[in-house]
Amino acid sequence: MNQNHYDVIIAGGGAAGLYAAINLPAEARILLLTKRELSLCNTALAQGGIAGVYNSPEDKTTLHENDTYIAGGFQNNHKTVHMLVEEAAQDIGRIIELGVDFDKKEDGDYHRTLEGGHSRRRIFHHKDATGKEIADKLRAYVQTLPNVEMESDTLLCDVKKTKTGFSALTLHDGNYETVHSHFFIMATGGIGRVYEFTTNSAIATGDGIMFAYNMGAMIRGLSLIQFHPTAFNNRHTRECFLISEAVRGEGAYLLNCNYERFMQRYDDRLELAPRDVVSNAIVLESRRTGSDEFYLDITHKDPEEVRNRFPMIYRNLLDQGYDMTKDRIPIYPCQHYLMGGIQVNPASRTKVPNLYACGECSNTGVHGNNRLASNSLLEALVFSRHAAQDIAKKMPHAPENFEEIEFNPHTDAQPVPHGIRTQLRHILQESYFVIPNAEKIQENFSKVCEILHDLEETPYLINQDYVEARSTATIAFLILNEALIEEKGA
Repeated sequence: MNQNHYDVIIAGGGAAGLYAAINLPAEARILLLTKRELSLCNTALAQGGIAGVYNSPEDKTTLHENDTYIAGGFQNNHKTVHMLVEEAAQDIGRIIELGVDFDKKEDGDYHRTLEGGHSRRRIFHHKDATGKEIADKLRAYVQTLPNVEMESDTLLCDVKKTKTGFSALTLHDGNYETVHSHFFIMATGGIGRVYEFTTNSAIATGDGIMFAYNMGAMIRGLSLIQFHPTAFNNRHTRECFLISEAVRGEGAYLLNCNYERFMQRYDDRLELAPRDVVSNAIVLESRRTGSDEFYLDITHKDPEEVRNRFPMIYRNLLDQGYDMTKDRIPIYPCQHYLMGGIQVNPASRTKVPNLYACGECSNTGVHGNNRLASNSLLEALVFSRHAAQDIAKKMPHAPENFEEIEFNPHTDAQPVPHGIRTQLRHILQESYFVIPNAEKIQENFSKVCEILHDLEETPYLINQDYVEARSTATIAFLILNEALIEEKGA
């Protein structure tokens, strides 16, 4: 096999991409690409934990299943939800074998925390940096696999379907290269950077969704965006530091501008209502009070317990001038998670033959209209494993040859105009944030269409600015178009 020929190319180095690589056959030649450094991914930012019924006599998978349905407004896919909760023990056990170190109690049993929407304590965690622990341990294992090449700081510029699989244009250290594969897994994460304020990492611009859409994959539920209610509100930085839902799970109160608890006006579950409910309540309370000042308060809890349970949050808040054991924490909702994405079946197959998607960029249907806290890491593991297993069945029948498509990166062309992504981020922030603004959606949709048409028809230099501008425009188009269709059908 030529050096630029692979059985499988994986785009993305978070939990989904790494776990797919681990579960693929040892004889498969795999190329795993990350846009920036290997450690930069949304997985590494996940604080709360991973939900699952694992060696827990007081919990049942039927309870986890029901909690998932309630949070998702009963719009979930029944088959994939059942797979998620029933197979949780298998994949949680597997990552423990791979070295993931979940916190334990004094008696040696795992400490399970509670988060909004859960009826039992079933969230496994590593302090308040669970995602980083999982990503670090999975990455360390993948780096020992002789059949996996990992290329960091490599931009995926374009992907085309061929008769034998896929051709992809990459950019690394200023050099363009074309690579080819029989199978392709999109594990590119979320879309947070298409908003002005998000908890997502800098790479989360929806590139994988854009590439899949352009290849003919079905995109569904892109307007199903989760806005996390408790992002640290410093009003200055695009990437908002997340105050984990687990802080509310351990007893923190939500306060309005008058330092009053207010959730009783909106939901009987108070601070432990699901994220969409809490975010909506904050926006409605903001309108009622005329203020966007809100706080999270855990100062009534034992300071030592708070510091030990949330060391990363505690340190990060100290850096911002707040001691969470003494001070109220300023918070406000911001973009956090995408429930929809590239439509896949239970095996993570897309409509495009041999194209797979898993993790946040995919739409398995498990989340319905709203994700239950800490189901995302579990979804990434369960369905990336299914993608790998499905590919393993197909590999013996893959063609021996590779059809190769060459790309034109337009190296002599002008770069994309500055400011396009800023304009698109503002459009989404004012049109589609927590409670959608129907008037702004209608007004801004035509602007997005014009921007996208220009990016698709003008031969700009293909670099990171261009790819991310085109991704942002594509995502904005899909979100607003879906919102308009829903509004007409309402």
